[in-house]
Amino acid sequence: MPRTFPPTARSLPMALIRAREGVMAPIRDMLSETGITEQQWRVLRVLSENGPLDATSLADRASLLFPSLTRIATKMREKGLITQTRDEVDRRRHFIAITEAGQKIIDERAEQSARIVADIRATLGEENYETLLDLLAMLDPGSRD
Repeated sequence: MPRTFPPTARSLPMALIRAREGVMAPIRDMLSETGITEQQWRVLRVLSENGPLDATSLADRASLLFPSLTRIATKMREKGLITQTRDEVDRRRHFIAITEAGQKIIDERAEQSARIVADIRATLGEENYETLLDLLAMLDPGSRD
């Protein structure tokens, strides 16, 4: 029977999973000290960078499914990391904003996060790092517009 699959060592889906684990391991270590999850970190990063967002935009920018964001946001509100308010015009729409406590987590981890990124950049080299981001963007369905 002819081989239809590439060897697993050269499988793009498997390589992406392995690379994600390599990138996320130091981030997980950093977050273990904060008591927040990777997903909560992404939400805080997006809100810190963009300011208040409606839930749909936040889910998209944080690479989360909307139902997952709903669950995550509930926990984050309970921890005092975000606030959620209803749109005055469209009462079905909610805006989510980072609180001082949420911003404090970002601020306290900014230097450590920058070191993690610097280590990855050093491993790949600046040109390869930028090329990798460009190549990954080509595979992102949200960036194909």
